[in-house]
Amino acid sequence: MNLYTIDTGFFKLDGGAMFGVVPKSIWNKLNPADEKNLCTWAMRCLLIEEGNKLVLIDCGLGNKQNEKFFSYYEPHGEATLEKSLKQKGFSPGDITDVLLTHLHFDHCGGAIKMDGEKYAPAFKNATYWSEAAHWQWAMYPNDREKASFLRENILPIEQSGQLRFLKKVDALFEGFDYMLSGGHTEAMVIPHIRYKDKTLVYMADLIPSSAHVPVPYVMGYDIRPLVTMEEKKKFLEYACKQNYLLFFEHDPVVECCSLQMTERGVRVEKTMRLEEIV
Repeated sequence: MNLYTIDTGFFKLDGGAMFGVVPKSIWNKLNPADEKNLCTWAMRCLLIEEGNKLVLIDCGLGNKQNEKFFSYYEPHGEATLEKSLKQKGFSPGDITDVLLTHLHFDHCGGAIKMDGEKYAPAFKNATYWSEAAHWQWAMYPNDREKASFLRENILPIEQSGQLRFLKKVDALFEGFDYMLSGGHTEAMVIPHIRYKDKTLVYMADLIPSSAHVPVPYVMGYDIRPLVTMEEKKKFLEYACKQNYLLFFEHDPVVECCSLQMTERGVRVEKTMRLEEIV
């Protein structure tokens, strides 16, 4: 098995929304805001090469939205999905499976591209995996989340015939497992990858960055913040005992970390790049 970090660039989100009830006097030291109170965040994907499988977990924001949309989020940086794949020796046509942890635009926007004046799968040879309950949640969104579920990111996947719903009996590759999380959004997939003697967990938006490891550090975007806190506490205690390594999708600097138990609860022990693990 080979693991690769796939960088798709950065974007900006309101710092207060990203840290919820945590005061700015605290979170601004962790991820300093600009003059508009926006903080920079990564859109970091994970590529797994195992046998004849090439599995991409999440795929960033994409580039098909209009200028007005992008003005809200200020995407920037040199990295793109295609450039990052090419740097690792791959192309979009090589991808066999795309696992979408959830269907918020910053996680699935890159799944669909513009082909002339039509929407088309960016990965023409891939099976797209989503969770059935989450798919229904996204298709009929609540008022709080509907701005995050863009139909042009979702419907073309189904219309392509490449969509399948993930079930526990499905093993995308040997060493793959997942848990579901319901605090950030309904039935978000948190992939677990067994690599040699380690378990690497792709945290998606349960713990979007290393700064969000403390249990009370919960995003204002979460639909059920108390559930997020319960999920985080349970997961972190177990992950610490099992020596799991966490892979952060949105941390602008830190790719991965190990955990340690302290008198204040579970905290980051050591930060590292994925290439240091593999």
